Amino acid sequence: MNDMRSDYNAARASRYRRRRKGIALGGSSADFHYRSEADYLRLIEEARDFDRNDVVVGQTVDRAVSNEIQDGFSVDPQTTDKALDEDLYQLWQAWGTDPELCDAAGELSFHQMEELVDRQVKVDGDMFVLPSEEGSLQLVEGHRCRTPGGTKRNVIHGVLLDELRRRVEFWFTKDDIDPLTPLKHVNQVARYPARDADGNRQVFHVYHPKRVSQTRGVTAFAPIFDEMGMFEDTQFAALLKSQISACYAVFRERELKTGDIPSTPPQLGERTTETRRDGSTRTIENIHPGMIIEGAPGEKLQGFSPNVPNPEFFEHMRLVLTLIGINLGLPLVLVLLDPRETNFSSWRGAMDQARMGFRRNQRALISRFHTPVWKWKVRQWIAEDPAIAAAAQRLGNKIFAHRWNTPRWPYIEPLTDRQAELLAVTGNLTSRRRVCEESNLEWELLADEIIADNAYAIRNAKREAAAINEQYKDDNPVHWRELISLPMPSGMNVALDNQKDRTDGDGQKRPKRDGTQAA
Repeated sequence: MNDMRSDYNAARASRYRRRRKGIALGGSSADFHYRSEADYLRLIEEARDFDRNDVVVGQTVDRAVSNEIQDGFSVDPQTTDKALDEDLYQLWQAWGTDPELCDAAGELSFHQMEELVDRQVKVDGDMFVLPSEEGSLQLVEGHRCRTPGGTKRNVIHGVLLDELRRRVEFWFTKDDIDPLTPLKHVNQVARYPARDADGNRQVFHVYHPKRVSQTRGVTAFAPIFDEMGMFEDTQFAALLKSQISACYAVFRERELKTGDIPSTPPQLGERTTETRRDGSTRTIENIHPGMIIEGAPGEKLQGFSPNVPNPEFFEHMRLVLTLIGINLGLPLVLVLLDPRETNFSSWRGAMDQARMGFRRNQRALISRFHTPVWKWKVRQWIAEDPAIAAAAQRLGNKIFAHRWNTPRWPYIEPLTDRQAELLAVTGNLTSRRRVCEESNLEWELLADEIIADNAYAIRNAKREAAAINEQYKDDNPVHWRELISLPMPSGMNVALDNQKDRTDGDGQKRPKRDGTQAA
């Protein structure tokens, strides 16, 4: 009867299934799986080592960050007060583009902070941002948020939680201490309250949790540590094998008779002697590319040209690179920056899937980094500027209303992309404002520039047309439109033709195109 029960086979032991470690039969929170702080810090440091030294991993992270951040996110205040929106936008631009105002260290603009935060969340697992009373931001790396060994409180790797798992405090080491120095006492850390007296966040913790019970972030490399190490080892072995095979151009063989066997092997290059730990010695013969081996009488020389690396090597490397890339949301064509082995449809399909992940990461970064920073800056401006304070009193929480415009990715065929946008606008399926936002442009600024450029061109064209007509007074006056060609929406020419009052550059009535005189 026990065998007839309809249960999940996955819950049953099987000789065909690997026995997994670290599984608590009573269930466990996400924090249980990185409960050892030493192991957690080791995860961070090994991920950083891959990022520093691996020939592929660091560039793969750069590719992911470049696609998600691009030229940066732009803020669009939406307080319902247009003048206030413009003032807040200008204040943000002045602050975010000046490293002396934006960064506590005076080195980074806000856009550069975006890139670093996104990058370290992928490599380290999380990142901490501390706003200061002076109006700048301090970035704190994840290894500095630690738990002293002497505390018995509910602290998860430097994050103090209450009974509802709300963050109460963040504990940071006071300085980048020697990693070999033990952290034993609470007075060795600086304790930052998670929120102020009004409930506003004072520490911005940026990470991407996969479970509700996860307090700290985990590096994106955690599932592929073995694959990354194998790729590095295999690549090194293939390069070394290729170097060795290049050293030997020929093999020599000969038949030896009794008494012809030399007491020592023939010397091919410079020899050195190395002493082992047990006191024995070994001889190392230094070979080098381009060596010439002279055959003895009776020897047969055979050419040596191995297939290094073999064809299977490239397929295996593609598989490993694919595994590395998908953990960062990148298809192989993006990891390699090489679309030669795919067609247009495959490229488009892979990029569409990748962009879904990019947008998800953009939304997560906005919720944990951009929006808290914006609200903090608006509160500071309210405290410093009486006009903004009066607006806040009038608008209430609407003073914080805003939207972040994230960068988008141009279509593989730009002409098709523009035609699709034009069709959507003319068909009233979207607005010019939304189309500009998708390209990370400000419609108001763009419209002002277009109007100013057209006004400049029209004024000059009218001025020159009037001068020409004054100089050449005949029955064929020059119209200012003949001096400049401006793009006009479809249907505009018909509307101009039907105007009753159409004048030339000299102020005279201009005949209609049908030959009749305008009224």
